Amino acid sequence: MFNIRKVHDTVFPADRLAVEQSQAILTAAFPDARAEDVGALPAKLHDPMKYRFRTLLFVAERGPGEVIALALVQHEASIGFVFLDFISTRPGDEGGGLGGALYERVREEARALGAVGIFFECLPDDPALSPEADRRRQNEARLAFYERYGARPIAGTAYESPLSPEDTEPPYLCFDDVGSGRPLRRAKAREVVRAILERKYAHLCPPAYVEGVLRSFSQDPVPLRAPRYGGAGELTTPSGLPLDRRGVLATNRDHPIHHVRERGYVEVPARVSRIREALIGPGLFREIPVRAYPDSKITAVHDAAFVRYLKRVCEQVGNEKSVYPYVFPVRNATRPPTDLVRCAGYYCIDTFTPLNLNAWRAARAAVDAALTAADALLDGQRVTYALVRPPGHHAERGYFGGFCYLNNNAIAAEHLSAHGRVAILDLDYHHGNGQQAIFYDRSDVLTVSIHGHPRFAYPYFTGFADERGEGEGKGKNLNIPLAESVDGATYHAALDKALAAIRRFEPACVVVALGLDTARHDPTGTWSLGPADFRENGARIAALGRSVLVVQEGGYRTRTLGRNARAFFEGLLRVKVRGRTVAAQAT
Repeated sequence: MFNIRKVHDTVFPADRLAVEQSQAILTAAFPDARAEDVGALPAKLHDPMKYRFRTLLFVAERGPGEVIALALVQHEASIGFVFLDFISTRPGDEGGGLGGALYERVREEARALGAVGIFFECLPDDPALSPEADRRRQNEARLAFYERYGARPIAGTAYESPLSPEDTEPPYLCFDDVGSGRPLRRAKAREVVRAILERKYAHLCPPAYVEGVLRSFSQDPVPLRAPRYGGAGELTTPSGLPLDRRGVLATNRDHPIHHVRERGYVEVPARVSRIREALIGPGLFREIPVRAYPDSKITAVHDAAFVRYLKRVCEQVGNEKSVYPYVFPVRNATRPPTDLVRCAGYYCIDTFTPLNLNAWRAARAAVDAALTAADALLDGQRVTYALVRPPGHHAERGYFGGFCYLNNNAIAAEHLSAHGRVAILDLDYHHGNGQQAIFYDRSDVLTVSIHGHPRFAYPYFTGFADERGEGEGKGKNLNIPLAESVDGATYHAALDKALAAIRRFEPACVVVALGLDTARHDPTGTWSLGPADFRENGARIAALGRSVLVVQEGGYRTRTLGRNARAFFEGLLRVKVRGRTVAAQAT
């Protein structure tokens, strides 16, 4: 068995290893390939503008850290085509459907990009161009393979003209319309061929040769060679979202034990089940088991005394009742009472976040889910999601409140920060005071929050625009407080401001604290976002071109939670909705 995934960059160790192994496979399989082309693969992934193509690398892995095959592709967005450079397997791993699986994945990507089709070169099966019989049989097998997808050589042009008498086996230029059935127009073909010859082969092709090849494209539409191997177009790429484009989901399965059956308590277990059903059913995510992590991951963010208190008081209270904080140390904060129950107000910021044994257990399990999703990101996944409750973004270093006990997104961001700078983007209706306080003096974690203005929205005392960070963190906290009435257009303008700040920060990855309480009729909010707005939010975040970990925060109208979550992730995962791909091209 093997998995296919897309490698976007070399930020995380798993991706660096995949690129290094891909370079080794290319060097072994194509000894004549220019060393500088193979060696430049990391730079091509990082800086596409310099190389005038956006490089796409797909790897087939037998297990974590073991690349057994790859497809290397160039995308030209302005002209709108995809060029397949290589499909190659590791020596000894030939066969087993690797080539077909990778080519199907490339076809799916070409469709998602809106490309006119896939172009690639294939050595000739004509005896006049390939006189050596053994070589020619290999070429025939490759052409027969691609013909099964409907990809055939372009006919009647001078593309395969030798550059010199020593130029043996000049390649055909082949074209695959990726199932669209649309003919290749002459003007488009000339644009594509000019880009290929002048950009990829500028070191080989003089201007006169390029112009001669372009003039030879005289027919409109451009003809393809007649099928020669009897399998033209018999294979199609399977429909649906490929596994590597699905998100990875880590669900806090222990969340239902935290169920406060009191009137008006809106943080209910149905929140998670409604969202999960909406995402798993249509195949937007694949679910992974949650791993256990040590408490040291929590105390890297929260005060150890606070964590010990939470655990001890919840164990003492048990599950027969819940304790709510009711006395707060306004004047004598330095002398907390010794009774654990009466001490609750020393560690809490409100009167509606209950303490009981199951609250601790569920909060602790939520941390494990968030860290599992964070590690999936480090393992090379592009979008991961910790579907958890209770939420966490109101929990500060030594305080709980707002239904939050442990700050899941901050703990995950701290874990990820060992591998590069991290941006936290809080999209909850309420200010993300927890991560703001935790990272307020840090320069390696940018905290951004779009929320209701504290003059009317919880937690009331934080979230003002002039809170910008302090010390090394000065300028690394951005609050965007909005009015009581906000529609989609207003929200998208605020989101664009937040995303511009994240782009300037250039993080290795983004942690999104996803609150769905910005939705119309949410019982804790006043805004009016609908599914189309959430889909657009996801699309704009996808256009950052960064790996994204989403951690669930608020959202309490269970009737609409599922469809709003699905819409957001359709945008983030660039899923086609009603025949169009959601999301702008990533930079």
